[in-house]
Amino acid sequence: MYKVHCINNIAKVGTDALGEGFMLTSDANTADAILVRSANLHEMEFSDKLLAIARAGAGVNNIPLDRCAESGIVVFNTPGANANGVKELVIAGMLLAARDICGGIDWVERHYDDPNVGALAEKAKNRYAGTELAGKTLGVIGLGAIGAMVANAGRSLGMHVLGYDPYLSVKYAWSLDRHVRHISDLKEIWAKADYITVHVPATNSTRGMISREAIAAMKDGVVVLNYARDVLVDETAMAEALQEGRVARYMTDFANANSTQMARAIVTPHLGASTKEAEDNCAIMAASEVRDYLENGNITNSVNFESVDLGPIESAMRLAVFHKNLPGLIGHITSAVSDAGVNIENMTDKSRGDIAYALLDLGEPLSDEQVKSIENGEGVLRVRAIRK
Repeated sequence: MYKVHCINNIAKVGTDALGEGFMLTSDANTADAILVRSANLHEMEFSDKLLAIARAGAGVNNIPLDRCAESGIVVFNTPGANANGVKELVIAGMLLAARDICGGIDWVERHYDDPNVGALAEKAKNRYAGTELAGKTLGVIGLGAIGAMVANAGRSLGMHVLGYDPYLSVKYAWSLDRHVRHISDLKEIWAKADYITVHVPATNSTRGMISREAIAAMKDGVVVLNYARDVLVDETAMAEALQEGRVARYMTDFANANSTQMARAIVTPHLGASTKEAEDNCAIMAASEVRDYLENGNITNSVNFESVDLGPIESAMRLAVFHKNLPGLIGHITSAVSDAGVNIENMTDKSRGDIAYALLDLGEPLSDEQVKSIENGEGVLRVRAIRK
């Protein structure tokens, strides 16, 4: 019986998807796996029993990936599961920026008890006139699950769409509307886009990418949308550009001490994935990843190990070995199995950086002592023996 500990509220449809052979535990120290949303795990001590952490969402800045990899703890995320929810919020952000809907709502609330509110509204509405999205140019930075959907939605709204992603995958390239123009230089987005939306992870190369220099190169009156990560934007430079009117609106899903003080910023409290559908999708995907890994040793959508899939276990034993990515080490592992008189029916070994993961289907089970002997080998980090 595998034990799973939930940090944050995980949708019941997801925990139910774990199915037979799994139980929830309130004690993280006894858990084989942890399901988490936004809780910060960087200071958390992990027990030797912990095998996997699944983030019900895409971002994993709250999880110590390197420490987990060194301990043979696989970290999963759920890319694309919340993409539609975020896409719809981005579209809402563009509409709120184009039409002064918030200003109009505020006006009505201030005059709600005036018996002449209807007549007054006809006179006041010109103050809240806006523009239409059709015919405007949308620049989309990052064409993954969310960015590709936003780009296609922009096309459906009659916008000209420029897409930038130097790492565009074949999967998302095929999903893009054929009228989305893929560009190779961000400067073209800065110069041409009326709306700029960013959909990239927070990495050393993307932090602060909406910089003072980038903002200076944008069209006057541009709308910048950030529903990805707050650290992607130089908030000091953005505040100045908003105050001066060079940026018309800053739409962001990240309320912090800087964004909430910006003139003409519309800030939402991290609502991107806060739909029932997105939470359900993320929870189900996380549960599926954890189940397949714990039962079969397969890895899908991991952020600290490569994908490995040998399907459901059909052999007498499946051996999962985390090891240093050193020359000859996998040979020592297979030799140890061979020396035990056991045939390897199938195997795969994938590396990411300094650490690798091997999965071996064995014709006969190894004894506990033989498994322990492999685990004690130089360069081996962790070994799991999985039986049907």
